[in-house]
Amino acid sequence: MNIFEDIREIIINVAISIGIKDTNILNKITAEPPKDDSNGDIATNIALLSSKFLKKNPKEIAIDIVAIIIKNKFINEAKIAGPGFINLSLDKAIFYKCCQNVLIHKHEYGKSNYGKLEKVNIEYVSANPTGPMHIGHARGAVFGDSLANLLEYVGYDITREYYINDSGQQIINLAKSVYFRYLELLNKDKILFTDDMYPGEYLIPVAQIIINKYGDRFIGAEDSEWIEIFKKISIDCMMNLIKKDLLSINISHDVFTSENSLKLNGYIDKVVNILDKNNMIYEGVLEAPKGLKKEDWESRPQLLFKSTLHGDDTDRPLKKSDNSWTYFAADAAYHYEKYLRKFTSIINIWGADHGGYVKRIEGIIKSISESSIKFNVKLCQLVNLSDNGKPVKMSKRAGNFITMKSVVNSVGADVLRFIMLTRKNDAPLDFDMLKVKEQSKDNPVYYVQYANIRINSLYKKAINIGIDLNSDLKNINFSLLKEPSELSLIKIISKWPRQVELAAIANEPHRITFYLNDLASAFHYSWSLGNTKSELRYFVEGDINLTLARLSLAKVVKIILFSGLSIIGVKSVEGSPIEQRKNNV
Repeated sequence: MNIFEDIREIIINVAISIGIKDTNILNKITAEPPKDDSNGDIATNIALLSSKFLKKNPKEIAIDIVAIIIKNKFINEAKIAGPGFINLSLDKAIFYKCCQNVLIHKHEYGKSNYGKLEKVNIEYVSANPTGPMHIGHARGAVFGDSLANLLEYVGYDITREYYINDSGQQIINLAKSVYFRYLELLNKDKILFTDDMYPGEYLIPVAQIIINKYGDRFIGAEDSEWIEIFKKISIDCMMNLIKKDLLSINISHDVFTSENSLKLNGYIDKVVNILDKNNMIYEGVLEAPKGLKKEDWESRPQLLFKSTLHGDDTDRPLKKSDNSWTYFAADAAYHYEKYLRKFTSIINIWGADHGGYVKRIEGIIKSISESSIKFNVKLCQLVNLSDNGKPVKMSKRAGNFITMKSVVNSVGADVLRFIMLTRKNDAPLDFDMLKVKEQSKDNPVYYVQYANIRINSLYKKAINIGIDLNSDLKNINFSLLKEPSELSLIKIISKWPRQVELAAIANEPHRITFYLNDLASAFHYSWSLGNTKSELRYFVEGDINLTLARLSLAKVVKIILFSGLSIIGVKSVEGSPIEQRKNNV
């Protein structure tokens, strides 16, 4: 039950009744919370939109609309504001009904079929298989996984995908780095790593696996004798390590696609042929990039993609000077392979340093799909990790980066996931490992979870005095809840379905953490009032009906907290005895 959509339907019917038949106008009619709560529960733009069509002043139209809409049983008051906005105050019964619906539908409350099972591919993480996950990867991982959960919640058919960059120079450097560790273990001599290699000690176990299987047979051998073996074993080990790291924060993917397999199966040739047929590639000569001296630039004919037609600053090469395919060509093949899997929407989660890559991939997708696929890239900014305000030092063992595992071990998976969504993805994030463990209202994850703790304590007390919150839910009289703090809390509850849908439309799962914080704050405020006024406590002596209504309201809060935390991949704190006993919350 989304009361904002329900009221919007009422408003649309009013619009039709006064002669508005243009679907473009009807589709633009809004019903949303006003910026100032004192202006009522819902604001609508119907009069402003209808003005041009009806050739009347918006205020005149608003007067006519108010006269009609005030007759609806759900509308208590309708006022005209500004140039023609209409503010509506709703009957409290509609909000009480929301609470009842939560108790009836539990975690289904807020779910919808908005996505209509549209096939959406979300690619996230896709870290090069050259080492363990670092804290920078964690943000994109949490964002992508939470977005996938969110879109599933509103009815999309989601495929979670990881693209393995298992080809190219970085994999050769990985294999060589493992070979160095292999020689170290066998010869007991330290080897100086070059800047393009991976010095982390995490490669020592990989080298040991190779020794256990092949012994010392590769000492002094030509590169061609060992490189492919070392590449395969190294990639397998690194991907197992990455998957283990991801599982530690409750992330798993549906599909892993290999760059190398795309090359071996001829997908690059296939996509290049399609681009050629669509007149999107040509042989040309690029100018030297800005800032690069002409003498340092090899000016030569290249196979180029017309990415400037799609807003890129230059056309992009598909082949290197040695006639091998570029990374961009492999990426084009990857998105072509996605197109063949019949996705109608593709969402890529990338680091902020990939911003310049967006237009050329967008161009590829438009060229191969005739613009039939919706394509969206979400860029995740850096994480500034600190401990009590001091930057966290790099790990030599990890190879000069901070592993995600070390952060999870310090603060826990749930804290990491929650904090990663306390800022919009394209804004820098400050992560202080001391502050996120503080038990205070300034710590958002604790503040939200503490609402659960308080509700659990209510459950325990209810059981001790013989109250069963699972009995006869239909007879809970929410209309007894008349205090301003209670009504404010109930109205926040009523916004949950709308908030979920808006977050999904905007691809912004951080809106869920913001909502949870608002919900927890309203609950804490309601709770705190009982410390000064006994009549506002959740247990009201001599009034079992009011007590049941307030306890049921707390139960509603807990259900929505659970749903919201589930979307962002965070476990709700330990359940209450009543949950354990009846498993019905």
